[in-house]
Parts: sequence; structure tokens; C-alpha cells
Amino acid sequence: MSRSLKILILIAVDLVMIAVSMYASMQFLDIIFSMPWSTFWLSYAPIGAVYVFFSRKQRLFSRVTHFTDQDTLLRLTFSLVLAYVIGFLFSALVLHFVSFRFSLISLVFSIVLLTFPRLAWRSYYQIHNRKVGASNQSLSTLVVGAGEGAHLFIKTIGEEKLPYRIVGIVDDDVKKKGTDIGGVGVLGTSRDILDIILQQDVKQVVIAIPSLSGKERERIVEICQQAHVPVFNMPNIEDVLSGKLSVSALREIDIADLLGRPEVVLQQERLSEYFAQKTVLVTGAGGSIGSEICRQVARFSPKRLLLLGHGENSIYLIHRELQASYKGVIDIVPIIADIQDRERLFQILADYRPNIVYHAAAHKHVPLMEYNPHEAVKNNIFGTKNIAEAAKANQVEKFVMVSTDKAVNPPNVMGATKRVAEMIVTNLNEKDSTQFVAVRFGNVLGSRGSVVPLFKEQIKNGGPVTVTDFRMTRYFMTIPKASRLVIQSGYLAKGGEVFVLDMGEPVKILDLARKVIKLSGQTEEEIGIVESGIRPGEKLYEELLSTDERVSEQIYDKIFVGRVQNYDKETVEQFIQSLAAKSTEALKNALIDFAKQE
Repeated sequence: MSRSLKILILIAVDLVMIAVSMYASMQFLDIIFSMPWSTFWLSYAPIGAVYVFFSRKQRLFSRVTHFTDQDTLLRLTFSLVLAYVIGFLFSALVLHFVSFRFSLISLVFSIVLLTFPRLAWRSYYQIHNRKVGASNQSLSTLVVGAGEGAHLFIKTIGEEKLPYRIVGIVDDDVKKKGTDIGGVGVLGTSRDILDIILQQDVKQVVIAIPSLSGKERERIVEICQQAHVPVFNMPNIEDVLSGKLSVSALREIDIADLLGRPEVVLQQERLSEYFAQKTVLVTGAGGSIGSEICRQVARFSPKRLLLLGHGENSIYLIHRELQASYKGVIDIVPIIADIQDRERLFQILADYRPNIVYHAAAHKHVPLMEYNPHEAVKNNIFGTKNIAEAAKANQVEKFVMVSTDKAVNPPNVMGATKRVAEMIVTNLNEKDSTQFVAVRFGNVLGSRGSVVPLFKEQIKNGGPVTVTDFRMTRYFMTIPKASRLVIQSGYLAKGGEVFVLDMGEPVKILDLARKVIKLSGQTEEEIGIVESGIRPGEKLYEELLSTDERVSEQIYDKIFVGRVQNYDKETVEQFIQSLAAKSTEALKNALIDFAKQE
């Protein structure tokens, strides 16, 4: 039954009750006078009209009857009193019929007949729900947000008969208080959460506002932690509508939610056309970024998706995952290969002839590469050179290299090798040939080697959480967001660009540690946070562009083009060839000096 129909039925029932009240009053006073039926109906008309008018103004008919409270009853009584006062004046001035006792008794009957059913229904509903909840072992649930997300969630709970009993909704739009969403009432604002949890014995809270800021989400988590009640997010609406997840597939609040990084919206139709009948190759397909690029690309149904990686287990896992969703739709090919094997790469690209290559394979761990610079050079520089030149030799349409903010003024081996790799890629760009681009972004939350899993492990072990330096800041982005922006950048590329992703404001690692502790349900005093000292090659502050590279050209939401200057192709080639003979320390110094001297 639609909401409009419910409101019409409630209005009709109330009007009938008012008529019954007036008729009962007339019968009660019949020993004193007899009222003509014409006078009865003419007296009734303004009372009914005024009651409906004021009740709608006060949203009485939008309030759910099984959530009738004191405020509702006061508003109802106020509307009835106004209606009868105006009705009395109308009868006296227009009908020349005056009976104060008739109006008063009718008002009393009306208050009783309109409030008693509401209170009775509320009592029945509460008793019935307690019985059903007990028998089904349902979780009493409070929903945060009275928008489309809440409507979809409540509707799904009812249709799928899931073991949740929705006790109410809270929303910070005060105008929504007392309204009805799918048979569930809006009980108040987020400031009322703790009271509602205690009054309704709430067992879990579900946030149904995808756009809720990280600060607001954190505040709700803190409120619920006071009552030791877990907080969950609804899955993304995009995943629900695509059928990937059910609305009921709740997920725990994670650090990305508290940082409040907004989701990226892709140009769906254009990308669907872009990938149609294409073969896409992803290097490092088993890694954090590479595997997510594969997932995002698969949504656009390319003809073939090539998963290239060195670790057989990681490639097996992403291949199995994608096969479960896209078997028969996309030809998904797992390829075990090392990007340092030049001959193997040329053979793979010659065999499969990909149209688009996303190069995500790299050694990314800063301290480890400080100890192993030769491996960083072999993988990040020579590996990139191999796959890029193989792409050009086999006439790939677009080659997109995943880079890093650590390539800016690099003080470390990893950043320097990625900056040299950027030079290799962009120098290969030529008119009427493969379009080569690089995409820079900062740290991704949840990636392998990320600080967040380390913090969680330390908290699990009882602490303390170690932060290298309390002043240290980093740019953070979620893996799906970074991957989507890489894909969008590749689509928009004309060739030769170094794209820079807008990472938002940098985050202090100390603040990040505090948020992870908070999400664990423990306190900073219980776990402790200590400084461990900056590790080899680390910076206090990261940059996305150097001072000379900064530009204001934005080609898409959160995607900018950096004014990045390269050495010429011959200079870069000569430098690369000189690296093999250098000792470890000389290699580190040469890499960093070359990467900084543009």
C-alpha cells in the first residue's frame, strides 16, 4: 500500500470518528433539544475541514500509528480544539445555532475516539513485535538516515524476511521527525541515538547515508560505543543495484569511512563503449591495485581480460573470483609471467594483441627497496621498460602506468625508480602510435604493506601502536577509488601526460592510528601509541607534484594534469644502461640524484 493511500485512509477514519462523536453528543443531549440533520452536517463540515487542515500542517497523518507518542497526542488534541472552536463560531454566526455543551461534549468524544485506537494499536504492535522478535531471534536495529538508502534497506528486510526488527530511524533533518518510511517511524535526530538504544534495547545500528561525512560517521560510532552497540554500513547502492551485493550484506565501519573520502563516479556509458570488444591486459593483476583495476574493468564487459602476475597464488585467487561472476561473459586469461622477462612479455603481447595495458606491477615498499636497490631497478625500471616497449611494438592503443606520489622529489630508491619509470613511459609517446600516460596517487587504504593492517595487528596483540614520527602526514585514498580514477584517466588520456589524482587533505599518521584504535572498541590509554623513528628512505611529508610541476588544469573530477618535465629519451636510456655496474650505495645515490635533477 502506498504512503498516499495510507494517509487518505487515516484521514477518512478520523473524519468518520469526528462525525460519530458529534452524533453521539447529539443523542446524549436529545432530552434537551433536537437538532435538524441539515444543521448537523453544516456544523460538521467546517470542523472536519479545519481538523484536516491543521493536522496536515503538523504532519499528523505522516506519523506512524504504532509510534504514537505524547507529542503526537498533543498535536492531535490541539487540532481538534481549533477545529471545534472555529466550528462553534461558524454555527453561531452563520447557522445561528449556539450550544456550548454540544461542542464541548463532541470535542471530548472526538479526543477519546481518535486517540484510543492509536494507543491501542501502538500497544498491540509493541507486544506483537516483542513476541515475533523473541521467536525469530531478530536483532532490534536502529537505522541512521531517512533517505533512499533507508527505504531500500527497510523494504529489503521485509521482502526477504530477514531477522532484523527495525525499531526506528533517526535523521538530522528535524522536519522528518514523526514521518514514516516503509512502516518505520523517524524517532528523532542523531543526538537521540543513545536514548533510543537504551529505550528500545537496540542491538545494532545501521548507517544508511552513503554521503555521510567521515566526521559525522565517527561521531555516531563514538555514541554507539558508549552503549557497546556495533555500527554497520549498508553496502554501496551501486553494488546493490548491480546485483553484486544484497542490501542486507552489512559491513563494519572501517578506517576509510572515517576519513570520509567520497566515491568516484565513472562515465559509465562512455567507458562501456570504450571497453567493448577490447582486450585488456593488467600487470600486477594479483596485487591490491592491479586486482581492483581488474574488477572495475570487468564491470564494463571487455572481450578479454588478461591477468598477468608473477605470484601464482594471487593470480589464481583473482582469476577464480572473476570467473565466478563473469564466466561466459568475458574471456578471462590468467598469465604467470615476470615483467623482468623481456622475451616472455613480447611473446605474450604478440599472442594476445591487447588494446589497453594497465601497468600496476612494481616493488612499492620504501624501506625494503632501500636495502635492495638492484631489485627495485630490475623490477620498476627495466620491468616497466620491457612491458612499455612490448606494448609499442605490438601497437597497443593505450598504456597506463600506475605511479606514486613518492616519485616527487624522491629521497628514496623506490620513489626514484618510479620517477625514472615515468620518464621511460612518457618518452615513448609519439604521434599516431601507442598513447603512453602515467597516473600518480598517494597511499591506498588496505593495500599490502599499508600501515592500517599493521596497526590492527598491533592492537590485536595488545599494543602499543607504533608511529614512526608523530609529525608524519600522508595522502590516502581507497583502493576502489584509486582504481576508478586510473581507469578514467586512461580513457581521457591523449598521450604523454602525467596525471595527478586529487587525494584530498593529507592525514597525520598519528590521527590515523587513533581512529583505528577507536574502531577496535578500545581506547588510546589501553593500547598506547609510541614513536618508533623514521625508517630508511621515508619522508615526513609527501607531495603529489613538485613546485615546478603544479598546474590548475583539471580534466575530470579529482584528475589533474601535471606539468612534468623529462630528460630526453637518449639521456634516460644512457642513465639506465649505466646502472647495472654500480655498487649498492652508488646505485642509490645515482638514482636519487638523477630523479631530482630535471
